[in-house]
This record gives sequence, structure tokens and C-alpha cells, in this order.
Amino acid sequence: MIKKQTRKIWLIALIITMMPSLLLAQSYKKKTLLTIGDKEITVQEFMDTYEKNNVNTDVIDKKSVDDYLNLYIDFQLKVAEAEALMMDTSAAFKKELLNYRNQLAKPYFSNEEITEELVLEAYERMQYDINAAHILIKCDVNALPADTLKAYKRAMEIRERAIKGEDFGDLAVEFSDDPSARDMEEIPGRRRAYKGNKGELGYFTVFDMVYPFENGVYNTEEGKISMPVRSDFGYHIIKVNSKTPACGTIKAAHIFLAADPNDPNNNDSILAAKANNIYNEINPDGSNWHEMVKKYSDDTGTKANGGQLSPFRVSNIVAEFIDVIKNSQPNEISKPVKTSYGYHIIKLISTTPPPAFEFEEDRIKEKVNRDMRAQLSEEIAVKRILKDTKFKENTEIKDNFINTVDSSLIQAKFKMAENVDANQVLFSINELKYTIQDFIDYINKNQKSQGFITPTAYAYQLYEGFLQEKVFEYEDANLENKYPEFKALVQEYHDGILLFSLMENEVWNKAVQDTIGLQNYYERNKDKYMWSDRVKAYVVTCHRKDNVDALKEMVANGIEVDSLRSFIKENKSQASAKVVFYQKGDNANIDATKWEVGSINTYPSTVDNTTQIIKILEVRTPEPKSFREAKGLVTSGYQNEIEEQWLRQLKDKYPVVIDQKLLTKVKKNYNQ
Repeated sequence: MIKKQTRKIWLIALIITMMPSLLLAQSYKKKTLLTIGDKEITVQEFMDTYEKNNVNTDVIDKKSVDDYLNLYIDFQLKVAEAEALMMDTSAAFKKELLNYRNQLAKPYFSNEEITEELVLEAYERMQYDINAAHILIKCDVNALPADTLKAYKRAMEIRERAIKGEDFGDLAVEFSDDPSARDMEEIPGRRRAYKGNKGELGYFTVFDMVYPFENGVYNTEEGKISMPVRSDFGYHIIKVNSKTPACGTIKAAHIFLAADPNDPNNNDSILAAKANNIYNEINPDGSNWHEMVKKYSDDTGTKANGGQLSPFRVSNIVAEFIDVIKNSQPNEISKPVKTSYGYHIIKLISTTPPPAFEFEEDRIKEKVNRDMRAQLSEEIAVKRILKDTKFKENTEIKDNFINTVDSSLIQAKFKMAENVDANQVLFSINELKYTIQDFIDYINKNQKSQGFITPTAYAYQLYEGFLQEKVFEYEDANLENKYPEFKALVQEYHDGILLFSLMENEVWNKAVQDTIGLQNYYERNKDKYMWSDRVKAYVVTCHRKDNVDALKEMVANGIEVDSLRSFIKENKSQASAKVVFYQKGDNANIDATKWEVGSINTYPSTVDNTTQIIKILEVRTPEPKSFREAKGLVTSGYQNEIEEQWLRQLKDKYPVVIDQKLLTKVKKNYNQ
């Protein structure tokens, strides 16, 4: 025990002895490594950028400190010039940077752990399609407690009857406040007759319903009836008919026979018989499918393309159609199925289940952040920010003010009561104070007419919104000070936007617009833009074996390519012809042909029915590319030349001074 204690004391003493040297070793990072004009850049700033872009990355072409420093200096010279030109003061620049900053700031106004859990939950739910029915008992989101309890009890009574065996659809027709559950008669000039759905919602998946309803569905077993689920619409009693593997994106085609209740010659029995007769005319292998679609389908929008519908999801189409899809194999043709629209003969083309999580994660996260799920994450974020700040709420002042609020608030015509001191502080966040007047300004901007809530309850709701808004405003104003990594990232976007605009003005556009300069650059550097050995070849691609010999003979006899194309078109020979220059490696069959004028050969494909006929028309030794042929490369080279000249001018304008001793320490840090 004594020896162990002695070792501990010795270790502590050693650390204390080393502490000054450790602190000294780190202190150099705060010193100025280089100066560009009037701008000083510390060792730490340079090392952070170097590590982000060259060390802690998968970049293949890793740079030494010296090489990267040269690139870094060039970058900073351009940023200095852009700032000197006041490009960062333009309205367009500020707007673009603000848009990027707002995107970068979003994670700081939510709880990442909760968000990630919600994303994973949504992805897991995405793997299943739900078919469900519901009975809605309306209850306003702001209803009084007594009314809320009354609606809940009514929902429970109906649920008990369903569990005891009463038909769920009949109960929906009798009790549901969702009008789609019941038949509707036609109102001439206003609506057509409507067949009620008895509460059936068809198929859907994640994000198709409001989040509380979605929770109720996915947390209820297949074939079971849920407890009443509260949403903004009221209480839902949900019956889950089925929970099946997700179809994802569906491609299908159909022959559609439209129902017309007003046509006595097109009643249901006649339409059903016609649909069955059409089905019996379709060949078992589906070879006459397109012909049957054109001949019989009433869907004018899809007749021309074999009845194929635009890709859809389960929530986009009636349940009977999806039932067929879920029980079909690709290219299988179904027997006629009846829907509320008529009869369909359905051909499944394909289903594409949801992609792997890594491909869907960003899209799901975006949806979660737009969905009411985001409220959960935001509420936790507010609590975190309040905890991190010196938040102080004057509860008595808040309650006293809210007790003065009258019915003018729920009429969206708020009037402050007399004798209210609007300068009283409701709460403070660190050094900032927020008064009753600030809250009144928020009320005037956000108040809406209310039908089922007391003025006091509505005032507390608005107060919560006001508090969150001000908390987020405070956090947003202090993000750069609070989070160095955020400040650095915003600075990167700031410099990147400036750099792009400056390069566009000073280099890229100048090179493109300077036609004389481009031509002169080409003349000075012709030897850089050379063709290697190449051939001019006649290439004919045949898609049938029976016409290869005839086409080869025509090529061998010197027929011109335009004449051969005309012959192919007139005789429907299923072939194509072209004359093109090739270098080594451009085409395997060209490489395999002897590079002599007149050489001709055929190359049958090993993977399909095509055959290539190759004839060498001309052999050329290395020669300069014409200006037109090399224009892309010439433009790039000229841009580089302009940039190099410009950088020399910038180095004169903004002198660069490097602290070589500090640079040596930086290199040692990376063992260079």
C-alpha cells in the first residue's frame, strides 16, 4: 500500500514538474505564423485548416506542410483582395452567406440525440405498409378539460363495442365524425354522389399521417384495435387491418374500364363481364398486352405506353389496387379487380423497397425537421439553452399580466388592460431583459382567432412561443462566440463564396472572353496539345447476324457512310454507321485491327447479338490538335496563366511574412 501511494505521489510530482513545459509547448499555437498584408494568422488557425483538409481526411494527394502552406497563402491572398474590393458588403453576398449560416445553425436548435432517434424510428417504420381504419371523435386541440374528457369517454365506449364484436365499419358509419365514413348524396352543381368508406383509410406508411396517429398505428398489433389516440383533430379509434413489408416505389400498368352509374348499358354486371372477357383474350405470356391496352383501356393518359402509370407509393392509390400489387410477381397480370372507379386488369412491373439507411438518412432527417416531430427536439433544445444561460423568469409578473388578458385576445384583437406596466421584465437571458411590451409585440404579430380556448390558456400558449423565439434568437446571436467550430465553418463559407465570385471575375470569365489572348496562348503552347498516333475508322454496328456479310462487303467496296446509312434506313437493316478518329485505347476493336489503310475486320460481341465491322480509312502520326479541338484544354491553361500573373500582383499588394521558427515547430508536430 505504501509503495502504491509513493508511486502516486511521484507521478503527480512528475506531472507538476512537466506542466510548465507542456503549457509552453502548446502556447506557440496562439502566436502569429504568417501575415498577409494587415491580416495575422495564428499557428492554430493554420493547423486547424491543414488537419481538416489534409490530415483528418481520406484525400489521396496529401500535401506536406510546405506545399499546403503555399496553397493556403494563395487562398488568403484572394480573400484579402475580395474584402478590399468590398465584395462581402454586397446584398447578394450577404443573402447567400445568411442562407448557408441558417442551414449550418439548424442542429444547434434541436436535440441531436432525439433527432437521431426519430430518424431511426421513421426508417424502421418505412419498412412496413399499414392498412387501417379509424373512427374519429372530434375534440378541438384547445378544448376545455371537461369537453376533452367527454370526447375520450365516448371514444372508449365505441371501442368497447368494437372489441365485443360489433362491426367496425358499421360503428364508423354511425359514430365517426370523419364525414368520408358515410355515403353522400349528390348535390347538383356542387358535388357528385359519394360512397362512404366505413372508416377505411387504405394503405399508407411513415409521414403519410400526423405523427400522433402514426404512433397509434405502428404501436398497435395487426388485427387489433387501439386505445383512443389523441391528435389535433380529436380522438381516433384505430383498427390495424394489416402490417406488411413495404412496397416502396411501385411501377405498374393497367387496363381500365371506367364505371358510369348513369349509363344503363354499362352497369356493374356488364362491366364485370367485359373485364373478364378482356382478361381471357390476353395471352398467358402477356405478349399481346400492349395491343389489348390500346384496344380496350379507358385510361387515355396511359394507352400510348402500354397502360403504364407513373411510379407511385401505396398511399397514392386505392387499397384494392394495392392488394393486387402485394400478391403479384413482376410481369404477372391480375384477374379483373373492382374499385370505386371501375375495373382494372393490373400488370405489376416492379416494386423498389426503401433503400438502405445510409442512402435515406438525410432525406428522412429533412422530413423529421419539417414534421411535428421536430417540436420534441426543439423543446429539449430550449431546456438545454436555458440551462446553459443565466435564465431568470419573473413568474409573478408573468402570471399577473396574463390574468389581465380578456376575450379580445381570442378574437385576435388584443387590447392591453389599463394600469399594466409594460416595462416590467418577464424574464432575462444573461444580460438581456425581455419585457411585457416585448411580449405584447409578439402577441400582436402572432394572435389568431380561437374558438375552443380561454383567453388565459391561449395567453400561456403564446407566452411559450414567445419564450422559445427569444431563446433561439439569443442562441443564434451567440453561436459564433459559444461554438468555435461553428464560427470556423461560417468563415469557411464566407471565404469560399468570396473566392468563387472573385475567381469568376478575375480569372474564369476573363479567359473565356479574351478570344485573342486564347488564340495567342494556343500558338505559344501548341506542342502541349498533341494527338498521339491515331486512325480514321469506318465503324458499322450490326444488331442482326444475317446482314453482317452484306454490310461488310459494301464497306469493303468503298460505299460512303451517308449512302450506307440511307441503305440501312430503307432496308430496315437494324444497324448504324459512323466515321470517327480513334487513338489507342479508345476502342478495343479498333486496337485489335491492323493499323493499315484498307484493313477490315468483324468483331462479334460476346454479350449480345451485335457485331462491329471495322475498316481503317486513314493512319495519322502525332500532330498538334487544332485550336477548336483543344479549346477546352487551352481555356484551362490560359486561366492558369492569368491566375499565376494575378497572384504575383497580389503578393506585391499584400506582402506575405512567414515566421520560419514557428513553421519548423509545425512541421515537427507532423513529423515532417
